[in-house]
Amino acid sequence: MSKKPEPTQRAVRPRDAATLVLLRQVRGKTTVLMGLRHGKHKFMPDQWVFPGGRVDRADGHAHAATELRPHVTKRLAAASSAHRARALAMAAVRETFEETGLILGRPLDAAPNRAPTSWAPFYEAGYAPILDSLEYVYRAVTPPIRPIRFNARFFLADGANLHGKLQGDGELLNLSWVPIPKAIELPTPPIQRIVLEALPDMVDDAGKIKRPRRVPIRIMRHGERRLEFE
Repeated sequence: MSKKPEPTQRAVRPRDAATLVLLRQVRGKTTVLMGLRHGKHKFMPDQWVFPGGRVDRADGHAHAATELRPHVTKRLAAASSAHRARALAMAAVRETFEETGLILGRPLDAAPNRAPTSWAPFYEAGYAPILDSLEYVYRAVTPPIRPIRFNARFFLADGANLHGKLQGDGELLNLSWVPIPKAIELPTPPIQRIVLEALPDMVDDAGKIKRPRRVPIRIMRHGERRLEFE
């Protein structure tokens, strides 16, 4: 008697996540902030990555000094909503602060009342996020075959707008500003290498971030990896 086929395992639903790619000009060269994930991490161990992480429920409601520019909100909301678009941007700023100690923000006159727990340290440092400094440049969805999946949005920002000292919470080790050609050679996830290789075309000759005409999306549909745009 032949065996019955094993039931197909349902793919894990990807969680929303946000990554912040920070650029800084050092002696005429464009560098990018990266850190090494500890070898004990379940997701991407021993890999060099940009700061970032999952969206927190409070991210969509926390106070910001400035909001996203309309074209950024419009592109992000094409696959979510305006509220979720803001939450993604806030998550990128918050995770960067937690993992690197660096603040993309503007000084506060007074801390917001009833600040969410996840945002309290940011406000206590004396700043509120400046979302209008973010450019949305890439999206990647982890393939369905993976046990841990993310729908990750990549934001780009100028490191000249940062405050604070490079330190972090220990999640990323060896935090440093790395020239883009050298960063491409580091052990890094394929999607981050793709973004690194695209970075030179995202800035002008003076190192200023350009507004993208469209945002690439790496996604798997019907068993095939595809490059789409939004």
